[in-house]
Amino acid sequence: TESSRYMLPTLSDERPIYLQIKEYLEGEILNGTLADNEQIPSTNELASFFGINPITVLKGVTLLSDEGIIYKKRGIGMFVSPGADKKIQKRYRGVFVAESIEPMVQRAKALQFTREELQASIDEAWNTPSNNEPLSTEKDKTND
Repeated sequence: TESSRYMLPTLSDERPIYLQIKEYLEGEILNGTLADNEQIPSTNELASFFGINPITVLKGVTLLSDEGIIYKKRGIGMFVSPGADKKIQKRYRGVFVAESIEPMVQRAKALQFTREELQASIDEAWNTPSNNEPLSTEKDKTND
């Protein structure tokens, strides 16, 4: 079916579900699953996929619409706005700088890294292969 091409994450109780729906759709746009001018799944489809109330889905979709990430074609559905991926990427980059890079730089200064040492550490981390899985310790493995 058409809906089977979407990867559905597990929703967490730690954050509002409507924000997780918004972020899920942003992720689908960023990874290219949803392209410019492509119709997104309907509110009812998403509610059914996730097993949640359509009103919760609508809250997340409304945020995307308010931000210009998606647009409505009356009587047809919601579609990805042209350039939505760039808008999302720009916002996430700003958040990344504020939440990750700025604190890292402050911590590096406190540890008396030179700019060159910090850059070398970043370069090393950048060049280390990653399989995109979270790091685990031996202790973590024994708790499975």
